[in-house]
Amino acid sequence: MEDQGRSKFKRICVFCGSRSGYKALFSEAALDLGKELVGRKIDLVYGGGSVGLMGLISRTVHDGGCHVLGVIPTALIPHEISGETVGEVKTVADMHERKAEMARQADAFIALPGGYGTMEELLEMITWSQLGIHEKPVGLLNVDGYYNSLLALFDKGVEEGFIKPTARHIVVSAPTAKELIERMEEYAPTHDCVAPRQSWEVEQLGYCSTASKHC
Repeated sequence: MEDQGRSKFKRICVFCGSRSGYKALFSEAALDLGKELVGRKIDLVYGGGSVGLMGLISRTVHDGGCHVLGVIPTALIPHEISGETVGEVKTVADMHERKAEMARQADAFIALPGGYGTMEELLEMITWSQLGIHEKPVGLLNVDGYYNSLLALFDKGVEEGFIKPTARHIVVSAPTAKELIERMEEYAPTHDCVAPRQSWEVEQLGYCSTASKHC
């Protein structure tokens, strides 16, 4: 596996599904992203499941020698973990705590193709960036155009006056893992935060980051 040297990111949180989808391209993209993280010596934070795309990327990163942290609510363990767990698994009480812990642990976020849960997690991290809670890069791995319609909806939001053009740039997208991470490493916030980070009671949100001096 090609060693691409140290990345500016130590840990990336990947949002992805407990299903693999119908196209082999989605599984291949999860494997490719996992290899890209290993090549750049980036640890993985994810939803803790061992099935679907979650299982593929977590095993790839773990087998490649990088640390894997899975965060999963107790109620989902019977549904998203099959057989042995991968890496370190942290059990939490609910979905809110799961997202907050993943966000706290990661330097950046990537969404693979997924369903409602994946998209909800993605949109919350975009919203938190817009609000000023964090300024970490948020990436969308747009495999085979899976997210074209969602990106078009964001553009429509700008066109209709619901999303500021600068806030549209919170979302970094690319069709391949290599290109996406490279773009994310170059990301710098250009939007005005709704409120300064200092005004958020971040500890009460269950979220604590080391940076966000932009706001």
